[in-house]
Amino acid sequence: MGFADLHIHSIASDGTATIAAILHHASMQTDLDVIAITDHDQLDSSLRACELAAHTRITAIPGMEISTRDGHLLALFLQTSVPAGLSFVETAERVRLVGGFPVAAHPLDPLAKSIGGKRLRQIAGRYPGLLAGIEVDNGSQLDLRRNAASQLLRWDTGLPGLGCSDAHTLSAIGNTRTAFAGASAEDLRQALTAGTLVPLPTHRPPHFIRHYILHLILRYGLGIIDDVNGPRRK
Repeated sequence: MGFADLHIHSIASDGTATIAAILHHASMQTDLDVIAITDHDQLDSSLRACELAAHTRITAIPGMEISTRDGHLLALFLQTSVPAGLSFVETAERVRLVGGFPVAAHPLDPLAKSIGGKRLRQIAGRYPGLLAGIEVDNGSQLDLRRNAASQLLRWDTGLPGLGCSDAHTLSAIGNTRTAFAGASAEDLRQALTAGTLVPLPTHRPPHFIRHYILHLILRYGLGIIDDVNGPRRK
């Protein structure tokens, strides 16, 4: 059984850690097998992570979080960037066209740019097989009870569920994960294709929100980021 965290942000978008720090932390401080750095509307950081991961214990797959007109869409195993600003359906179709797997990110979250339940049900019914899954456990939700509503949406749509940390800080990586048969990136690809993923519940410490806010303040207020050698000024 392998474990993956497929929604992580670096300083290339709104995260607080470098790519090297993320890979080091995931490799040394978690039992994850596969990760995806999915920065907003750009693929370069994820492709760089795939290169650097060759020197660590873990595997990184390419991906990005795309801003569509209907909400954010995760694109996994993506080798070619897909532009922001298109409809949710057109974005997912383009992701599929280049061999990627489109996943609805943090649906129903009122604090993030998320697709609504009604629209997602329409898309799942009208375009069967278009989406590879739905993020049903998001570890960065302020109120984790919202994940329960996403679980119900998963059953309504018949879509496979994923668990992802949506980490913006190092300590959040792996607090939510997806289990799959095997342990390699190819095993994960097969699980995405077959829809045999198992989202695991979020486990995070009580101080998570305070720690999260502090790191955002350090980055955006003081320009301090997390690197493999410890926090430093950007």
